[in-house]
Amino acid sequence: MSLQWDVLENSTLGERVYCMNLEPGPAVYVFPKEGYSKNYAIFSTQFGSIDNHFLIGGNGRENIEVPDGVAHFLEHKLFDEEEGNVFDLFASYGASPNAFTGFTHTTYLFSCTDFFPENFKLLLSFVQNPYFTEESVEKEKGIIQQEIRMYQDNPNWRAFFNLLGALYREHPVRNDIAGSIESINRITKDVLYKCYHTFYHPANMAIFAAGDLDPEEVLQLAGESLAQWKGSPPPVIERFFPPEKPEVYQKEVVAELSVSQPILNIGFKDPYHYLDGRELLFRDLATELLLEMIFGKSEPLFNRLYEEGLVDERFSAGFMAECSYGYTLIGGRTKDPLRLREEVLKGVAEARRNGLNEESFSRHKRKLKGEFLRSFNSLEFIANNYLSYRFRGIDFFEFIDILEQIQLEDALRRLDEHLREELHAASIVKPVKEP
Repeated sequence: MSLQWDVLENSTLGERVYCMNLEPGPAVYVFPKEGYSKNYAIFSTQFGSIDNHFLIGGNGRENIEVPDGVAHFLEHKLFDEEEGNVFDLFASYGASPNAFTGFTHTTYLFSCTDFFPENFKLLLSFVQNPYFTEESVEKEKGIIQQEIRMYQDNPNWRAFFNLLGALYREHPVRNDIAGSIESINRITKDVLYKCYHTFYHPANMAIFAAGDLDPEEVLQLAGESLAQWKGSPPPVIERFFPPEKPEVYQKEVVAELSVSQPILNIGFKDPYHYLDGRELLFRDLATELLLEMIFGKSEPLFNRLYEEGLVDERFSAGFMAECSYGYTLIGGRTKDPLRLREEVLKGVAEARRNGLNEESFSRHKRKLKGEFLRSFNSLEFIANNYLSYRFRGIDFFEFIDILEQIQLEDALRRLDEHLREELHAASIVKPVKEP
């Protein structure tokens, strides 16, 4: 008997996703791509680096604060099992596994051309079976602390997190995803298990599989693997983020590293308290269109800055829209960060003074739509973005529909309310001074 799937589709895309919610979770999504030789699957939990203060339970709620870096630490440790390392098991089935931790979620994944059922069951199995010992946790601390030191010497990483630290005074997005040397030292086996049992309940997770796959087979495999959770009530989680003032914390942060050319990151803080769903997606796309109209590589400002040698082809501008925070990031390598900062602010002021061009707006809207449609050739893009949007209450298939609704007036409104000089900060990484 055929299973009762929810079929999510978009006529413009000509694509469909099959969805079913297992009891007590997670949601399982399957994106069939007939004829594809590669298959790709991810298992994601809504637990990221910013989730370091939360309440769990009903009336007798437990208030929990954990050290920075726990989500990333958990990602590392889940690949260890009592019998050995999971990477070796995936390799025996010809699969390439990986994982990544972001600000809001952690994702485990694999890609393969053969043995999808075996690899899929392995993915679901190891994520559901944590194995931590005090000895292995202490050993992992050294590994992660070395990773932290390595990133502290990475100029792009430093420029980025220094900027977040300048934009935000309180919100944990200002903290490194991996934590700090000090915070890692405070992580224990008990902390890891507490966070695992809170955030790795299937009700807080989702599965996405893409490729030449049978949705019913994928669901059957998932159901068998997750059967142990039947009847298990999900924990009630309330995330806590400290109040964040609208103004930026610092106007400028400067660091010296071994770089051949300075790096400039300029950020504009978007001080909303909480947004999700269509409203968040609309804000995201309207801001992206605005940034393309001012800083896009086909626009006069970029071409002038490029000809003057202030920027190169890696210069970029983009907007990050999460439920509890949002910011614009502009920048790249430059021979003169102070002058580039001045020119960026001048470009924004000129756009505010002269307005935006309807032809430019329409061109960038078509470009954004085309890029989105072309991206559906990538299984990785589809899977990772689909769940990332879902975790923000957004239907990924609404991207085109929302984009079509945005008018030039919406971009102008975002210019007036968001790209304001008093909401900006700068992070500069420059070469170490000669002794």
